[in-house]
Order: sequence, then structure tokens, then C-alpha cells
Amino acid sequence: MMKKALEITPSLEPLFGTRDENLRLMEDSLHVRIDLESDAVMVEGAPEDVSRVERIFHDYEALRRSGVTLQNGELNGMLRLVVSDPSITLRSLGESGRQRSAGAKRMVQPRSINQRRYVEAIEQSDMVFGVGPAGTGKTYLAVAMAASWLLAKKVSRIVLVRPAVEAGERLGFLPGTLQEKVDPYLRPLYDALYDLIEPERVDKMLERNVIEIAPLAFMRGRTLNDAFIIMDEAQNTTSEQMKMFLTRLGNNAKAVITGDITQIDLPNPRKSGLIEAIDILTGVDGIQFIHFQDGDVVRHHLVQRIIRAYDSFGRNQQELPLAMPATGAHAAS
Repeated sequence: MMKKALEITPSLEPLFGTRDENLRLMEDSLHVRIDLESDAVMVEGAPEDVSRVERIFHDYEALRRSGVTLQNGELNGMLRLVVSDPSITLRSLGESGRQRSAGAKRMVQPRSINQRRYVEAIEQSDMVFGVGPAGTGKTYLAVAMAASWLLAKKVSRIVLVRPAVEAGERLGFLPGTLQEKVDPYLRPLYDALYDLIEPERVDKMLERNVIEIAPLAFMRGRTLNDAFIIMDEAQNTTSEQMKMFLTRLGNNAKAVITGDITQIDLPNPRKSGLIEAIDILTGVDGIQFIHFQDGDVVRHHLVQRIIRAYDSFGRNQQELPLAMPATGAHAAS
């Protein structure tokens, strides 16, 4: 065991987190004791664990000096990655996030191991499936990566697609222009874009079709070249729609497909194109599947608990024995 004092400066205090939650995270995960004193942080534990805490403090200061400002939610997520894997450093996460976010309004960082795998898979492969429950960052990170590629001129446009399943893909009877008809279904994609890029810039890109947002029904017959294509809510595609979308990929194009197989709105959930694609395409070279768990939820902490409660309820319902029909004298009575 060793004990070491780390000097406190005002610029380091944001590292501690709300109510010192980041210090508690380091304590619990790295098996150290951290005590705050007037001008120092006292860290006690095994030498290698104390060294990892010291490295986190030094990395945070280096990032701050280089102009990287981390919001507390981002910082807490990054620290969870750092304490879970000795090969990951806070500095490397911050620098890679800054490279991905060049030109964007804010830096987007993966906040869990699966989110990190997802981002790396998007960088490495031309087609990636992100499958998992609500709130795990599937769509947001995909849009963030698309914005990063567009701003870095790796692609010339972004195409965002969603099945308008509530209207049965038959949008003609709805009032308004085509854009007004489909906007309600595509609102989450707009929200992510406006959060990542200045709204005025997004509006100009939409006007020039540099960013195109469209329902899945209008993808048929197209070949999408030099584009970053995202299909959201893929669990609501039919088998035919999924095959049609996957075969739109052109030269210098990248596709990300996101969905949650527990929230299928199709009349027959067993016919989901996403479920079929997972079965058919797993193992195909050039395609990666990232499966998120409830532990990857990055929304309000209640979302994670709600998902777990619903999963537990679903399992209990499946385990309930089927009621046997009454027979004989009991049936007559």
C-alpha cells in the first residue's frame, strides 16, 4: 500500500464531478481511498492503482490546457471506460474525440465499452448494425459519426432514413407537403443533427440536399454513392424493405442500421427485417453487429431501471405456466 498527495488547482475541481461522483467512481473501480484536503487529494491504495488515479489527474489537466472542455456527463462516461480498461487513457479518449468532432458544435464521446466498440466499428467497416434498447446512443452516435465524416469531407452527403410504419408507408392521404408528411417520423434525426451542428448550418445543408432526410419508401431504385447512410428504427422494416435498403450502398458509401428488437410496431413482429438480417448477415465479411445492453443506457438513470423492469416482467410472463382447461365433473360445474 502507498499514499500519495495530488495537488489541487481550481481547474481540476470539475474532474471531481457532481457531489464528487467521479472520485467515488475511481475509488470503487480502482480500489483506492481518496480524501479531499484543503490543497491536495490524498490517494491511498496499491501502487499501480494509485498511479492510474494520478494518470487520470495528469491527463485531465493536459486536455484542459489543450483546449478540450468536457461536460460532466461526457467526463463520467469517459472515466468509466478508463477505469474498466488499463489500456485506455483519458487523454487518448479526449484527443480521439476531438479529431472525430472537428468542425462540430460539440465533442461526442462514447460512454461505455459497447459504445466505444460501436464507434470503432463504424470507422472500420462499411456496414454496421447497432442493436439494443432505447437510450443507448445508437442513433445519436451514428449521426455524430456521419456529421464527422461530412465535415471532414470523407463523404459528400448524409442520407437519413426511417420507416414511417405508423402511416403504413402510405403517406399520400396525410395533409401537407411531402416534407410535412414525413417530418414527425424523422424528428429524432433532426434533433441529433441540431445538437451536433449549428442549426443555421444544418438548415443550409438540408436546403442543398447535402443532408437528406427521407422515409424508407423513397429509397427504392436509388444507388447512394459518396454518402453516409443511416437507417433508424430498423426493427420496423419488413424483410423486403431491409433487403432493398441494404442493396442501395454505392461507391465510397457507409451504412449504419440501428434498431431495438423489443419495440417492433409491425403487425407481425416475427417478420421484422432487422431480426432476419441479424440471422442472415452475421459473419458476413465487412459487416459488424454491435449489441447494446441496458448497462449502456446514457439517458436519465431511470431509463435504465425502466428497461430492466420491463425485461424482468417479460421473462416472468414467459415463465408463467399455461392454464389447463377444466375437464370432467369440474367442467360441468
